[in-house]
Amino acid sequence: MAGGSAGAWAVLGALLWGCGLALQGGMLYPRESASRERKELDGLWSFRADFSDNRNQGFEQQWYRTPLRESGPTLDMPVPSSFNDVGQDGQLCSFVGWAWYEREVTLPQRWTQDLSTRVVLRIGSAHYYAIVWVNGIHVAEHEGGHLPFEVDISKLVQSGPLSSCRITIAINNTLTPYTLPPGTILYKTDTSKYPKGYFVQNTNFDFFNYAGLHRPVLLYTTPTIYIDDITVTTNVGQNTGLVNYQIFVQGSEHFQLEVSLLDEDGKVVAQGLGDQGQLQVPNAHLWWPYLMHEHPAYLYSLEVRLTAQTAAGSMSDFYTLPVGIRTVAVTESQFLINRKPFYFHGVNKHEDADIRGKGFDWPLLVKDFNLLRWLGANSFRTSHYPYAEEVMQLCDRYGIVVIDESPGVGIVLTQSYSNVSLQHHLEVMGELVRRDKNHPAVVMWSVANEPASSLKPAAYYFKTLIAHTKALDPSRPVTFVTNSNYEVDLGAPYVDVICVNSYYSWYHDYGHLEVIQLQLATQFENWYRTYQKPIIQSEYGAESIVGFHQDPPLMFSEEYQKGLLEQYHLVLDQKRKEYVVGELIWNFADFMTNQSPTRVLGNKKGIFTRQRQPKSAAFLLRQRYWKLANETRYHRSAVKSQCMGKTPFTF
Repeated sequence: MAGGSAGAWAVLGALLWGCGLALQGGMLYPRESASRERKELDGLWSFRADFSDNRNQGFEQQWYRTPLRESGPTLDMPVPSSFNDVGQDGQLCSFVGWAWYEREVTLPQRWTQDLSTRVVLRIGSAHYYAIVWVNGIHVAEHEGGHLPFEVDISKLVQSGPLSSCRITIAINNTLTPYTLPPGTILYKTDTSKYPKGYFVQNTNFDFFNYAGLHRPVLLYTTPTIYIDDITVTTNVGQNTGLVNYQIFVQGSEHFQLEVSLLDEDGKVVAQGLGDQGQLQVPNAHLWWPYLMHEHPAYLYSLEVRLTAQTAAGSMSDFYTLPVGIRTVAVTESQFLINRKPFYFHGVNKHEDADIRGKGFDWPLLVKDFNLLRWLGANSFRTSHYPYAEEVMQLCDRYGIVVIDESPGVGIVLTQSYSNVSLQHHLEVMGELVRRDKNHPAVVMWSVANEPASSLKPAAYYFKTLIAHTKALDPSRPVTFVTNSNYEVDLGAPYVDVICVNSYYSWYHDYGHLEVIQLQLATQFENWYRTYQKPIIQSEYGAESIVGFHQDPPLMFSEEYQKGLLEQYHLVLDQKRKEYVVGELIWNFADFMTNQSPTRVLGNKKGIFTRQRQPKSAAFLLRQRYWKLANETRYHRSAVKSQCMGKTPFTF
């Protein structure tokens, strides 16, 4: 792609790194209540990519000051979605730089006139760096493409007789050695081969760097004295569920808080007063994973009522938080949920689909969860970045256990272990924990995937990062996912669970399925002997192109993918009796990558196609996962009740 000079990109880098941050505080999901309203801003936005040589024309001409259409032509761009695959412009598909979004919003009259109402703009995800203006006035900036940020815009929309406002968002998908994930810009300076200023974005991860407003954008309201954040942790004492809560309030130091815990029938089972306390629930229904209990994923509702007296009278705020009562613990050979051994049999995923890229889509999400349950999967890892909040909510509702991963993928350069990178990584983990801390489905944090953890700075980096994450949330174990040799991995001593990726007979020993059992058994034995910690086979798999068949199996055929999985399963069945506590296939579905001679329209390691149709391996894995569920010590009706009348084998 054509780009500007190195000097222009240096100016852009200074802009990226010299910016302020968005609103700090809680990050409660915007839920409607008697005191709160929300207005969705999904739909068509005006859009323009800045194709100028220095990618800086939008700032030079101050596109945010007037409607975007007045400074040049615009496109209709759906939100949420990635912008890359929506149009027919090849340049936009691979665009790197600033892209501009704009939306005119009509506001309810009460929002603009009632000064006791607080109006907040929330952006679910903007990849990668975002700057936000309202009516041409700068209001927020945020770094990171997978977590929400928000800003109070009350003063702007309540400053005069306004009935609408103009929201402008500029996003930049440039990745540097200090971003998360990292990347580099490579200039092609040979003018006999490339146009002047030509550059490419290089990355060290194997998925397409989609960009755009990937998740819902909305406005919501609260009173000016409001519930800002809630933190819930749970425990179980004998038959009593314990719900510890802490509530943070903004806008006043003088208020009253009433807390009620309701069961699924709406019956109050416990009550409390004040901003912190413990609710005791006799004979509590525990939150169990899918297929581990006859009634999995039981959710209570924590209703919080805030009351405050102001000069104008009484003010109230209401917020309801779903709560699952469960415990998580790790021994040297087991992963325990509610003090019972839990075995992860699940998948790795991507937020990826045709046309929409990484854009959030309810029909696609529901389809994926139906496939997970059909498969008999009880878990997945959010490879390799945090997924949408709505995904976490469905996991809570369906009992799908989550390893919640940060965007720390592709950390292979020495510069990416700098203090600048570490500080940003700490901030990202803070945002992730703040957002997902109350989800019972989230049982473990993953701070990174396949970093170059043998580099000397890795020891301090991961020691600091993991300690920070545990300080933020002492209730969950912490890991990172490695593909390093057990002898040289400098981060492994600090994790609670060893997560190992390996691709025997795929990236080496091509085609030789007969070596898998020996190599995999050796892998497990070396890691466990060295660290005495439970192990998850966090990635394994092979590519297959749907419809390609070959017997005896050859690489890229459906038979080879099945055969490779079967060889892994033979060893996993031995080691899960000892210290292996999980297996996560790579990948749930085919997904898009950068173009290369080794990728035929993306990565084909999915057991489903990108369009969510099963390959042969999906049926193999379904048979295995239902067998694993049937072998647990829990009542077999727990398995039968989840089969929706279709039992894969004799129970």
